Amino acid sequence: MRGVRELLDRMSPALLRPVVVPDPTRRVTDVVIAEPGERPSAGTGDLVLGVAVTDGADAAELVRACADLDAAAVLLKPPLAERPVVVAAAERAEIALVEVRSGTAWAQLVWLVRAALAEGSDGDPLSGGRDDLFRLADAVAEVVDAPVTIEDARSQVLAYSARQDMIDPARVSTIMGRGQPADVLAKFRARGTFRQLSKGSATIFVPAQQDGTLPRLVVALRVGGELLGSMWAVVPDEVGEERAAAFAETAPLVALQLLRWRSLADTERQRTAEQVRLLLEGRAGWRTAADELAVRDRPHRVVAIDVASGDAPAEAHRLSTWERLDRGVGQRPLLTEIGTLLYAVVPDDDAGWPALRAALLDDRSPNRPLIAVGGPSPVSDLADSRAEAEELIGLLRGGRVPGPVAVHEQVWHRVVVHRASVAGPEIGALGPLRRLREHDRAQGTDYLSTLHAWLRHPGRPRAAADELRVHPNTFRYRMKRLVEIAPVDLDDPDVRTALLIQLATDRWARDR
Repeated sequence: MRGVRELLDRMSPALLRPVVVPDPTRRVTDVVIAEPGERPSAGTGDLVLGVAVTDGADAAELVRACADLDAAAVLLKPPLAERPVVVAAAERAEIALVEVRSGTAWAQLVWLVRAALAEGSDGDPLSGGRDDLFRLADAVAEVVDAPVTIEDARSQVLAYSARQDMIDPARVSTIMGRGQPADVLAKFRARGTFRQLSKGSATIFVPAQQDGTLPRLVVALRVGGELLGSMWAVVPDEVGEERAAAFAETAPLVALQLLRWRSLADTERQRTAEQVRLLLEGRAGWRTAADELAVRDRPHRVVAIDVASGDAPAEAHRLSTWERLDRGVGQRPLLTEIGTLLYAVVPDDDAGWPALRAALLDDRSPNRPLIAVGGPSPVSDLADSRAEAEELIGLLRGGRVPGPVAVHEQVWHRVVVHRASVAGPEIGALGPLRRLREHDRAQGTDYLSTLHAWLRHPGRPRAAADELRVHPNTFRYRMKRLVEIAPVDLDDPDVRTALLIQLATDRWARDR
């Protein structure tokens, strides 16, 4: 049995909206339908569907009757669920009141609720979810007598039929790449296929294309008015009305299974994300989280991903990035979200960060996020790798480190200079630099840059002169003059180190 809030969380918000939930943990046992004109036959913990209720007073009476029978919740369609008299009755009776979105079929809702109550009874919250989609794809392929793919709203492949007797390069690429290739999508968009999908539920026939792409029969997958995805069948030519109708009739069942799978996947994702947060925050219980996530005791890296850096809306970009990575990148990364950043935990090996980098910088993605990679750390110290990644994200955002990718070992020197500039911006006022700075400002000279070049190229005056784009003799003259203006012992290695730190942090601060 599940609590009311847990059950609602497992259902799509496109179907149900909680209005009154006095006890989120109240256990739900079953779902029943309130027959018109009869006292509801609900029992303890039942969800009661007000299928035939059309009046606010009748809805309020149903709420009171269900509360007397110790039911868990009453489900009503709008506008009844928002009527003040109904809401007040639910609040007084301390029973949950839930709005069923317009367009949702009651039969679909009963099936989904019972499936959600029954799922995971074997201890596996994802038991059968994805496999059922593949079985459905096989069944639909038999109905339509053609190979079938089931895709989400972003044209990513969720399942496909085993039947492969009629394929073309587009289908092969779609299955191998787990999504329709960009050039194929562009052709279907140009034909208006996706526009038709968004507007209707009838089957769409897409003729063969000049590049050898075979005809397609396409149908939208909808539940409660929400477009969840689509089904695509590869056909030899335009099909008859009866065959097209049979294909369309399978869509509601596939849509229900797709919604159920998505709810299961969302629940599992939330559970995993919480365990990953325990690892990243170093909180008590990290060892239990590591065991549950099956994280091996070897070095891992934390990768911080700024998905708000692209052109797409941040929420949509974050979701699409998460789902793309969650489908499998080498060894599937452990993902979570904290604040505005996505975090991935990957092993410090060739199957970890390199595979993740390839997926994040996929040329098919229109958005390039900023990506910061912390150094390798033991599982017990992943908070350290996370801190390094977050610091690099800040430097990437500010343009202090060239992007879009920064790996800690490759840019550590920039981190050192950044920390020095933040920790002590006043250090530039110590020693002879203030006098040189004032002289440069008053006389238009460039002694600070000259000294910086000399320190950057010790014993190589020609290289220092080349950096400044001046003649070596000019460079030597400048060095002689600056020592006269601000006497300093450049033979002392500690003095040279201090001057280099001052000049580097000064330039870093100036470039902000």
